[in-house]
Amino acid sequence: MVQIENTYFELGNSSTRNCLIICDRGVMDASAYISKDKWEKMMAGNKWNPVEMRDNRYNQILHLVSAANGAEDFYSTENRKRHYQDHACRSEGVDLARELDYKSAAAWVGHPYFDVIDNSTNFEAKMNRMIESVCQKVGIDIGDRLQATSRKLKYLVALLPPDSEFPPFQDFDVVHHYLQSAGPKVQARLRKRGQKSHWSYIHTQRRPNVHGQARIEVKTQLTHRDYMNLLAQRDDAHFTIYKKRRCFLINNQYFQLDIYKEPGHPRCKGLVLLETYSSLTGEALKNCMPKFLNIVKEVTGDPDYSMFNLSLKEDWSTTKKFCRSATHGKQDQQLPEPPKQYHPYDENSD
Repeated sequence: MVQIENTYFELGNSSTRNCLIICDRGVMDASAYISKDKWEKMMAGNKWNPVEMRDNRYNQILHLVSAANGAEDFYSTENRKRHYQDHACRSEGVDLARELDYKSAAAWVGHPYFDVIDNSTNFEAKMNRMIESVCQKVGIDIGDRLQATSRKLKYLVALLPPDSEFPPFQDFDVVHHYLQSAGPKVQARLRKRGQKSHWSYIHTQRRPNVHGQARIEVKTQLTHRDYMNLLAQRDDAHFTIYKKRRCFLINNQYFQLDIYKEPGHPRCKGLVLLETYSSLTGEALKNCMPKFLNIVKEVTGDPDYSMFNLSLKEDWSTTKKFCRSATHGKQDQQLPEPPKQYHPYDENSD
């Protein structure tokens, strides 16, 4: 499978046109079907490591939750055509399929762009959510054609529990550098993310609104050499941001827990933020949240918890670079006056 993928990757790299390569399965999926010892032996024998084979090899992971988990009425193992589908290649019963589905999803926990497409909608809407997710990552403006309702959510967390209370997780060291930008409406940053001295590097640029789209965000995977060269463009108005990022999956929902580390501005000391994407609301959303975490409040769109603002060296009350969010209004707290230098995209999605 690796060699087949490599062949297609090489063809894509040699193409003079934009090319999107979709893999039905990825390398890490194999770990769901063999023992941990065998998988680790295979990794060691091929000199693989998770950062290279999971994070750097694929730009995005989409896990389409099996019908065995949430749409059982549409799960069939019979080798004949029913009124809704034909699955001649499916052999697992519902319970085993559900278990393997969870293991397959867990194999990708830790990838920086991992989206779980669950069965909370009908199949057509499920496919639209998948397409919308891909379009968003590659920067294609789809307008409202797919009626996507998934949104990014951010929560303030206090008093972290011991590691034993978490489901299986992956921890990463993350370093962010803001870069000097071409104009006041463009924001650029670098991200270094890794485990056990294996790193991936991403350059993110956010651009002004185009054709009414709320945000244009272009992410480019970098080599170590490119990353080091771009560091020369660091913006001295910002601190470097250091985090420990913990990724885990629970209730078919993918979460990232950012634990801010020193050195940094005193405003970041002890700060812990939980992030996820969801189309759920109300009780449905509340029920899927991690019960073992002490969630203080939702801070989605709150400029006080924007990484751009958190990294500013100047005091918020005097700086002209403070970025106010258009999606969050505080009625009980006085915010600084709107800055003359306007940065429209203050949410942190890296």
